Amino acid sequence: MEAEAGASRLRTTPRSLRFALQKLRGSFVDDTHNGRCYLEQILSMDTRIVARILAAVAISTTVVAAEPQPARFDVPMRDSAKAEELAKQFAALSPRVEPSEAKLLADYAYATVAQLRQEYRMFGTPIFNNFLVYHGLKKRGYCYQWTEDLLLALDTLKLKTLELHWGEAHAGTWMENNCVVVTAKAQPFDRGMILDCWRHFGHLRWNLVPSDEDRYYENRKYAEMVRTRAASKGRHGNDHVAFQTRVTK
Repeated sequence: MEAEAGASRLRTTPRSLRFALQKLRGSFVDDTHNGRCYLEQILSMDTRIVARILAAVAISTTVVAAEPQPARFDVPMRDSAKAEELAKQFAALSPRVEPSEAKLLADYAYATVAQLRQEYRMFGTPIFNNFLVYHGLKKRGYCYQWTEDLLLALDTLKLKTLELHWGEAHAGTWMENNCVVVTAKAQPFDRGMILDCWRHFGHLRWNLVPSDEDRYYENRKYAEMVRTRAASKGRHGNDHVAFQTRVTK
């Protein structure tokens, strides 16, 4: 019964500690019964063994914490082919773009927009959805909020060969729209790829900046503000402005 209890305690131990105990089990054989530690035996262990346990736990914990955590996301099945094509378009922006990074960005963009679509639950047309947000019937859903959330999510990928920019068209008017623009590193904004989801009712659409029906311009100051605000864990509420105007720059 005691042995079973000891085994149960080992199974419920945090992974780092369990790893350390398993690695050091050989050190306990001379001081324990059949390799299982009883409380009185642990208490009577040589202090050098205890020190080895603590050192191993510290090392294993550090190793686990240092391991890079891969981005976890799921691309909707119906978007998988589109994500593959977007990855090719990202890679085609420049020979310097790493294909694996292009695929990661494309997959994560589609997965993020799918998640935001579930959270925002847009209703009616994009403009009508803004009307609902303006009157407090929905918490979020303006185009700049879509863009903020997408930009910050993609920022977590820590891209090396691609860059993310804030794009805006018809700034300061009821027709204003914001989007994320992806370029190859050090590439001009006008050669980038637009990632837009508000205009398409929460579905990701993409095209090159020059081919869009609207003229987009980069707003570095606003992108910096969004990132700084996120880093400080601050967040502004919705501004009560009609339809599309976002927060004052």
